[in-house]
Order: sequence, then C-alpha cells, then structure tokens
Amino acid sequence: MIVRPRRLRKTAAIRDMVRETSVSVKDFIAPLFVKHGKGLKDPIPSMPGQYQFSLDTLLDEAEEIWNLGVPSVILFGLPDAKDATGTRSWAEDGIVQLAVKAIKDRLPGMVVMTDVCMCEYTDHGHCGLILNGQVDNDGTLALLSRQAVSHARAGADFVAPSDMMDGRVAAIRQALDQEGFKDTGILSYAVKYASGFYGPFRDAADSAPQFGDRSGYQMDPANAMEALKEAGIDMDEGADMIMVKPALPYLDIISRVREICALPLVAYNVSGEYAMVKAAAMNDWIDGERVMMEMLLSIKRAGADLIITYFSKEAARAIVSKQ
Repeated sequence: MIVRPRRLRKTAAIRDMVRETSVSVKDFIAPLFVKHGKGLKDPIPSMPGQYQFSLDTLLDEAEEIWNLGVPSVILFGLPDAKDATGTRSWAEDGIVQLAVKAIKDRLPGMVVMTDVCMCEYTDHGHCGLILNGQVDNDGTLALLSRQAVSHARAGADFVAPSDMMDGRVAAIRQALDQEGFKDTGILSYAVKYASGFYGPFRDAADSAPQFGDRSGYQMDPANAMEALKEAGIDMDEGADMIMVKPALPYLDIISRVREICALPLVAYNVSGEYAMVKAAAMNDWIDGERVMMEMLLSIKRAGADLIITYFSKEAARAIVSKQ
C-alpha cells in the first residue's frame, strides 16, 4: 500500500484547512526610528523602505501601521546630543519620550514599546557606562532604570531593555514599581547574541561602538544552553515577555526557549535579515514577498508568539490581500 500524504495538499482549500502554522498581522511589532526635526522622512540606505522619522511624520507612519491591523510599535530614538553617560536617554523632552506621548495622543489603543539602552545616547556607542575601558555593569543599572521610568511616565506600555547587563530586569522592575508604574510591562531582550546581522540597524540608529565590540556582554553565537539560562534569569526577575534576537539564524534557540518559557515569546527579525531579502529581491534573485512570508512563517513555526519585524507593513498588506 502506498501512503498518500499528497491527498492533504490537493487543493488550496484543503491546504488551508490542515495548515499547522499561520502568521497574522496581530503577530507583528513594527520598529520605528525617530529623531528631532520636522517634516523628516530620511531613507536608511542599507534598509530599503525604512526611514528615520521626525515626530510629525512618525505619527503618520504609526497611523498607517495601525490601520493595517498591526497592533504595536517599538521605538528607537536618535537624540539631539550625546555624552559619556547618555543623559538625553531619560530627559523629559527626549525624542522617545515625546514620541510615546504623541502616539498615545493620536492612537491611544496602539501598544507602544520602547527600547531601553544606552548605545544610541552615549558618545562611545556602548550599551553602558565605561569604567577603566570596560562597560560597568552595575553602574549602568541605575541609568537604565531611570530611562525606563521616563518612558513609562511618557505612557509606554512596555519597556524593552536591550543592553544585556546582568540584573537589569530586576532593577527596572523595582524602579517602575517604586515610581507607581506597576502596570508597565517589561519585554526583555533576554537572549541577544553578538551578531553580525545588526549592521544596518547600527547605521539607522547611529549606535555603532566607537571602540571594541559588544562580545563582552552580548551572547556568544556558539552557545545554546546559555540562552536557557538567560531566559530563566529574566523570567525570575520579573520580565513579562522574553525575546530572542536575531531570529532567522537562531530558530533552534527560539524553539528551545519556547520549551521552558510560559511567557509570550518574541523574536526579533533583525535588520540584516531584512536587508538580505531586500537586496536579493531588488536583483531579481528571489521572489521577495514569498521569501518574506516564508521567513516570518518559519519564526512562528519555531515557537515565537510575536515578531518584531521591519516587514510589518509589507507583510500586513500581503496577508490582507489574500483574505
């Protein structure tokens, strides 16, 4: 007897009925870059279709994202000044703080998340304070907490520490609670690898380190068991959601973290993953839309509940067009 699995692939309707994994517009979190100015929508050369926005154009972009059914954005700020301690990161008139307030005023239902890190705000480009030529883990915690509280005060629904300092989730949770922001959630970049896939982002956010690299605090790409340890620590410290970053080269890590994580699991489909698809599609080497959707599907299949992706708008349109 021949076993015939092809019976379940015979028509589009049958395939739809038995499909194990699906991608929805509700799964997406759209990353946005915001800077001071007016009327700005500056293209990011290494990320075709992505821009640095001023507040006014950011609001239009957020509204378009919301109208497509994407429920959430995560904000990355380009400050008007940098210094050794990143003081603009917690300023009341800081660019992220202003952006959170503006989005919440126009789109109160949108879930607004904010990246919490020092790299965009320091003149040295590292994710924490520098002491004797090294990133000072414990000295950085108070500054990250201060930044997170300022974002919560502006109206952020979730703060997302991406710095990879030890103990920062507990420190931020304590600071938020002490300041009365018990309902502000924490999306922890719990499993963040020292990856070569971040290059376009560092152009977009002007956040490349001015000396050395981040291998001393971001994870070694060779390590898998360490990912489970990091995720477990952040869950114990009070994270509300856990992230794995990057996504595509670490689908195995997403799957393994899924097994131990009862919290919502987020994967970051990072800038390099986006740029590769865009570059190949622009050269007609691949079907860009098909590869985009296959990539996002693979991230969901690996176990992610939500995906931070620069494809949010494009993928939302593709999904809606097929409904």
